[in-house]
Amino acid sequence: MSYIIMGVSGSGKSTVGKLLAQKLQLHFIDADDHHLAPSIEKMSQGIPLTDEDRAEWLRKLNHLLLEAEKTRQEVVMACSALKEKYRQVLQQNLENELKIVYLHGDQELLQSRLGKRKGHFMPAALLASQLQTLEVPHNALKLDVVNSPEVLVQQIQEGF
Repeated sequence: MSYIIMGVSGSGKSTVGKLLAQKLQLHFIDADDHHLAPSIEKMSQGIPLTDEDRAEWLRKLNHLLLEAEKTRQEVVMACSALKEKYRQVLQQNLENELKIVYLHGDQELLQSRLGKRKGHFMPAALLASQLQTLEVPHNALKLDVVNSPEVLVQQIQEGF
């Protein structure tokens, strides 16, 4: 079983994803590590990405998931996956359904977390645009990030 840990910036996708992967002894993929340079530059300047900006990135992530499935490797991927059509691209041509975990939280909490984050290309100023873009998934395990990463991982394990 492979997982997508999704949500807006500051929701703890990478932290929770790494912890879950470690706990389940699965490979971890951080989608942020696969953004194209022009997209990173754009976000660094506080410019939200468009669907076109994300298209090649999503196809690349889907390719990583397909390669993992071919080798029977289960993975945990941290990815914003803000829209349903983005999640569909990630799932494309996979034999096994991805388990989607949606990390959500109060905007104030998310903003506070982003303000404390150092060395990331995604500025806190883009949170509002991400929240506006977000299409809440209907087929996901929805977890509130008010809980600690350890509690969230436990909830994920119990939820699937």
